[in-house]
Amino acid sequence: MSMTDPLGDMLTRIRNGQRAHKDTISTPASHLRANVLDVLKREGYIRDYIRREVRPGIAEVDIQLKYHEGEPVIREINRVSTPGRRVYSKIKDLQRVYNGLGIAILSTPRGVLSDAEARDMNVGGEVLCQVF
Repeated sequence: MSMTDPLGDMLTRIRNGQRAHKDTISTPASHLRANVLDVLKREGYIRDYIRREVRPGIAEVDIQLKYHEGEPVIREINRVSTPGRRVYSKIKDLQRVYNGLGIAILSTPRGVLSDAEARDMNVGGEVLCQVF
């Protein structure tokens, strides 16, 4: 069965894995998911991720979740732009997540970036999700 929102599926798997205090979770691999995971790793929300081949042509990503003193590092992770409702933002109109404590992940012409990186490059784009 086809999936209509692969990124939303990955975010839900992360949310559910942290509620169940799992160390690692797996999700089907894609370039967009890998780019979002790169941002989460750079910002310190996950430990690491590893891409592995299940069988020829089919790959999965194992995500190592991060905890601090027994509590998940990611308190909230929400999808902003959905397949049915795309949300775009100019960089000057982009609001800060929890007054700068969280991040927004954007898909820009220069790649998938956090809101701080997008502000440094002065580039806007599609707001994929927010993490706190």
